Amino acid sequence: MTRYLLDTNVVMRFCNPSDVQHELATDAISRLLLQSDECLLVTQVIIEFWVVATRPTQFNGLGWTVEQTRSTIDQLLDRFPFLEESPQIFPNWLNLVTNNRVMGKRTHDARIIAAMLANGITHLLTFNPSDFAGISSITIIHPQDLSSSVADEP
Repeated sequence: MTRYLLDTNVVMRFCNPSDVQHELATDAISRLLLQSDECLLVTQVIIEFWVVATRPTQFNGLGWTVEQTRSTIDQLLDRFPFLEESPQIFPNWLNLVTNNRVMGKRTHDARIIAAMLANGITHLLTFNPSDFAGISSITIIHPQDLSSSVADEP
């Protein structure tokens, strides 16, 4: 069994049936669960989800209400294991951003990796592999990689 952290962009597409990549995200998660892998959530992903879900559509958000967003998060937390914050996340993050010279928006992505490291998670399911490039301690999987492996099976 492999433990996968679901990146925010995967969770966003999974929860939004009108997204053009909803089916791809859903199929990838289903495939992982069917092969007895574990799909996990961390605080940073839930916070980023809230930001995008409640942001107005004219600013590249979903424009959801607080109530709709909270309901969706509650459903996510019922469906996927949630890893609590640990004291190791901050020092992991500080080392990652310093050693990898992370600046700007990628700082949030480094916190996701820091949470992975603190919890012994080695795999990340993401639509944006380039956001995590250069971090050798994790394995990055794009949802398309999982659907390709389905098509290749006899």
